[in-house]
Amino acid sequence: MENHTIVTLKKGEGRTLKAGGLWVYDNEIDTITGRFHNGDVVTVHDFDGYPMGKGIINQNSKIRIRLLTREADQKIDEAFLRMRIANAWDYRKTVMARQDLNACRIVFGEADFLPGLVVDKYADVLVVQCLALGMEQFKETIVALLKEILAADGITIRGVYERSDANERKKEGLPKVKDFIGDTFETNVEIVENGVRYMVDVVNGQKTGFFLDQKYNRLAMQRICRGKRVLDCFTHMGTFALNAGIAGASEVTGLDISEYAVAQATENARRNGLLETVRFRCANVLDELPKLAASGEKYDVVILDPPAFTKSREATKNAVKGYREINMKGLKLVKDGGYLATCSCSHFMTQALFEKTIREAARTAHKRLRQVEFRTQAPDHPILWAADESYYLKFYIFQVVEEK
Repeated sequence: MENHTIVTLKKGEGRTLKAGGLWVYDNEIDTITGRFHNGDVVTVHDFDGYPMGKGIINQNSKIRIRLLTREADQKIDEAFLRMRIANAWDYRKTVMARQDLNACRIVFGEADFLPGLVVDKYADVLVVQCLALGMEQFKETIVALLKEILAADGITIRGVYERSDANERKKEGLPKVKDFIGDTFETNVEIVENGVRYMVDVVNGQKTGFFLDQKYNRLAMQRICRGKRVLDCFTHMGTFALNAGIAGASEVTGLDISEYAVAQATENARRNGLLETVRFRCANVLDELPKLAASGEKYDVVILDPPAFTKSREATKNAVKGYREINMKGLKLVKDGGYLATCSCSHFMTQALFEKTIREAARTAHKRLRQVEFRTQAPDHPILWAADESYYLKFYIFQVVEEK
């Protein structure tokens, strides 16, 4: 609910806000004038009374206010939400090919100026993830608006599922939620991405059911993997492995520690007619790579797509060790002249730090790296400059040349 409460910042604070970000932290606030409830829309002023916009307040969170608009006289109502949703969808239609809208992220939180809200589209199903208290009150309205806006483009949504089951909810004073929004429906959904067919389990899959952010990175690997022997580590649903297979790789092995993921990946290989060339097995990648090296295995292409080794700034030092180790082990399995694809999906692992870590791994493994390209997340996961958390995925492709 919107009210007339005014939050005034301390002198010298609000640097993130002034640089284009959307967050106000608890220690940046000087005074709060007026009565409010957590989740209300309040007006933010600089120390000298200059209006900086409107946002949602939540005293349960260190991120005390998440800004919705920089216009202090903007009314936060259904028309405002319609504008935000329409802008988000128009952006996707502009930056992505029509066929890539079959499965895409429609709303990416702060980067779409709807802080704490994620909405993914899988064919005719929407999956909603709400990680901030302020979006809770707008959730049902936003779903209705999304259906309406998509219908105008001839897209009918048959069901909506909520996957607000991340630990971040606790920081907002919210319980975890996994449930249907509206009528129940069959939650196994087939999507097509880069010509590869997948069955997405929106209830039990990781995050919202599928990792859409690597869409074009997987496509880039199709070109690299044609005719090659490929090892895909941390394969999850087999996404990189299947892109290699459909591109004509001679042999692909996918490794994952999760038996559930391996079963899903194998089913996806069957779905695409790739069982003869693309195979998956359950293994701890960190333990398996040295075993493969000891047995003399070599690959034309090694792909490293690990989960985030750090989800906090404090754990970055240990994460660096993890990334260094996995890249060193992966490099030892690449044939001279072969290729390494490696990535980090933690925004705390900056591009500069990730580069330094890869360089150290290559030095230890006595390999030279020739960079083919650097990539990041797909454009349906836009990076909002000054909102550092929106830039998280770093993806490199290298040719590996042994030192002689």
